[in-house]
Amino acid sequence: MFTRSIDDVEKVEWGGGTSQRVLTAKDDMGFAVAHTVVRAGTESALQYRNHLEACYCIGGSGYVETADRSTRYEITPGVIYVLDEHDAHYLGAEDEDLILVSVFNPAINGDEKHTLTEGGFSAY
Repeated sequence: MFTRSIDDVEKVEWGGGTSQRVLTAKDDMGFAVAHTVVRAGTESALQYRNHLEACYCIGGSGYVETADRSTRYEITPGVIYVLDEHDAHYLGAEDEDLILVSVFNPAINGDEKHTLTEGGFSAY
């Protein structure tokens, strides 16, 4: 058994906000957990080709949208969104920061960073 505080974990800048990876592959749990902040006024095109991801909102508000922009889901505290097919998606926060608990399976290493470019989905 162990504990870890986000105060003891580096903030990783990923382009649209920050991620504090509080549980990673080195912890040998089979999944990873991150405290993710999506900055107000940002939208990022993302995809996880090697991991499934679920994000539970604990603060703020924002949205997740399908890659073809046909479906948009509003994200507020108490809502989880699940990327169960390595879905390319847009993640955004408009008027306030969106704060998420992100769970990855299999676990991320913790040093991954998105490369956000126009016209493409950043993936790892």
